[in-house]
Amino acid sequence: MSASVIDKATRLKLAIQKSGRLTDHSTDLLVRCGLKFSRGKDQLVGFGENMPLDLLFVRDDDIPDLVEEDVCDLGLVGLNVIEEKRLELAARGHATRFEVLRSLDFGRCRLSIAVPDDTAWTGPESLRGKRVATTYPFLLGNYLRTHGIDAEVVTLSGAVEIAP
Repeated sequence: MSASVIDKATRLKLAIQKSGRLTDHSTDLLVRCGLKFSRGKDQLVGFGENMPLDLLFVRDDDIPDLVEEDVCDLGLVGLNVIEEKRLELAARGHATRFEVLRSLDFGRCRLSIAVPDDTAWTGPESLRGKRVATTYPFLLGNYLRTHGIDAEVVTLSGAVEIAP
């Protein structure tokens, strides 16, 4: 077996968000842990210079899938993304093959329900019979089921706040 094959097999692969709110926090954490890595502008992979670790810079929504499919060993991602993926897999009858190891105490996220200014919000019941747009259809569906609300869930990947 060649040295390059051994190196690839023994290097830890860690996926982090390539751009967004978690990127700087994640890279700062790794630097504080002593990792030195090189990454060229717009490169999707950074190589650990002092540890056998490769960083994969990817979309945050892809991180659970990359861990699930053994493309990478670990990922740093928000709990919102993890829970959405867990609920999606459960809806398909699949168990997750990833687990949350630790909260890193950064990257707070709040999922909110927004209604037009001229609409009264009286609680979850206000959504009954409505169309609700979201980036997190499984989390929203779970929320609606928990509250016994029948509503149409529309999945969007951006600019959800301007959806009808």
